[in-house]
Amino acid sequence: MTNYRSVFGLNGLFFLLAIALIFATKLFGSSASLLFTPPTAPATIDDGLLTHAFQILCAASAVACIFSWGLSRKIKSNQITNSFLFYSAIITTGFLLNEVFRIHIMLLQVGIPKIFTITIYAISVLVYGFSFRRKLLTTPYLWLLTGLGLLFFAIAIDSLHLGGNPIPVFLEGIPKILSQINITIYFWQTCNQEILKAMSDRA
Repeated sequence: MTNYRSVFGLNGLFFLLAIALIFATKLFGSSASLLFTPPTAPATIDDGLLTHAFQILCAASAVACIFSWGLSRKIKSNQITNSFLFYSAIITTGFLLNEVFRIHIMLLQVGIPKIFTITIYAISVLVYGFSFRRKLLTTPYLWLLTGLGLLFFAIAIDSLHLGGNPIPVFLEGIPKILSQINITIYFWQTCNQEILKAMSDRA
């Protein structure tokens, strides 16, 4: 049964966070109502359809990792599994936040080039891969490698700033959506595998 203190405590925390954000927007001279402005509705059903699908897939990966990490802690799986799922959650959530809030675009507006954001994320992925290289070999990592390869291909196409339309859009967009399909399949399979193994070890 849920403790009423947890309910009130969590709601109170997010209420205070909302108030802090409202004051922060006022401090920077913006309208606080912008915080509650709904996203722009697409003109037609196909407007940004694959982009939205990409964001949903990003969310699916993040949710799978966060949920699995929380569950692994409850069933007291080994420390390597807990750490692997925890940092997987951080990596996938970071990517999700960037795609939804377009952090790399906002940084570009203040003079920080997109390559800086890409480099930081690439280094994070490399550190993650190196730290859990043995663990990754026990997972269906071919899905992950395929997804990352397609993603870096899409990033390379975007970096070239090719003219013309729609060929460059297709060259970037199709590999990008395919990359996230592969990455999502990887994390769903891996999280399922890790939780089943943790439950088996506990039994």
